[in-house]
Formats: sequence, C-alpha cells, structure tokens
Amino acid sequence: MARTESNMLPLGTKAPDFNIIDTLDNTKKSLSELKGITGTLVMFICNHCPFVIHVSTELSQLAKDYVSKGINCIAISSNDAENYPQDRPELMAKYAIDNDYIFPYLYDQTQEVAKAYDAACTPDFFLFDSNLKLVYTGQLDDSRPGNGKPVTGEDLRAAMTALVNKEAVNPDQKPSMGCGIKWV
Repeated sequence: MARTESNMLPLGTKAPDFNIIDTLDNTKKSLSELKGITGTLVMFICNHCPFVIHVSTELSQLAKDYVSKGINCIAISSNDAENYPQDRPELMAKYAIDNDYIFPYLYDQTQEVAKAYDAACTPDFFLFDSNLKLVYTGQLDDSRPGNGKPVTGEDLRAAMTALVNKEAVNPDQKPSMGCGIKWV
C-alpha cells in the first residue's frame, strides 16, 4: 500500500473552477453550481484505495452532518480508469450509492482538475470558505488502515465547525496521506 502525502496547497488559494461529469446522473457539474453557502469541501477520492475505503463511512457522515450547515461536499476521482478499471465511472456511481454518499461523485477524465488543485493522493481534502478561498487542506484525522486509531474525522471536522461558526480555522494542518493519484 503506497503512502503519498498531500501537497498542501497554500491557504487562501482560490478554488479552481471545473465542469466535469457527475457519475450518478451523467451530467456535467461545475464548482459554481455545487458550492455551498458557508463553504465547500472538495475531496479527491477513488473506489479502490484502501485509505479511502477505510474512511468512506466517515465521508458519508461528514456530508450528512454539515450540508444542513451550508457546507456542500464534492468528491472527485481523477484516477486513470483505463489502467485502474475499478475506478471506471459506472463503478464510481455504484460505489457512491453503496456508501450512501449524498454528494456528487465526479469523474475528472483529463486529470486537469486534480492538477489545478495540486491533488496528490486519495483521499485529499480541500475546504473552501463562502468566497471559495482555501481555509483547510490536510488530513481527515490520524487514523490510517492498520494503525488501530479510530476514524473520527477530527481534524477536518474541527475546520468545518470553525467555518460554520465564523471562527478562524487553525492554520496548523497535517497533510493527508493515501494512495497516489493514478496519473495517465
């Protein structure tokens, strides 16, 4: 299991826009139409990564806990689906349904969105405020497959709660870690 750390895009960075396919309904969706009133969480994930599988239940719960507070969640897979067929769009849609995702699961076929966000691993998290300025980029929590620590979402939840409460997000952020994005 490869361990790749996120690149930690500088805080304050404006969220790059995109217009890519939502695997659940096969329509193109843009950041401008999916963004939340309070904030927007962009997550780079995939179907087969053990790190994503390990936190999938928490990702589903996180969205359920914060969408009513104005933070919309968006998942994107940028993996090369030809060489990693588990990450094909039709299987992404099934994965989203099986994991009770209430957020769109988008396919970045050209990998341009991942490059624009400087995404490096799955999962990789980017939390933006209401003006689409980056306030958090880092880990979900300290749990990793096999390390015995429970999945709590503690780090990301603290940032999301601060955003909801109009408080400063702690700038001391630990990189996310997971499988490297499967580049073409």
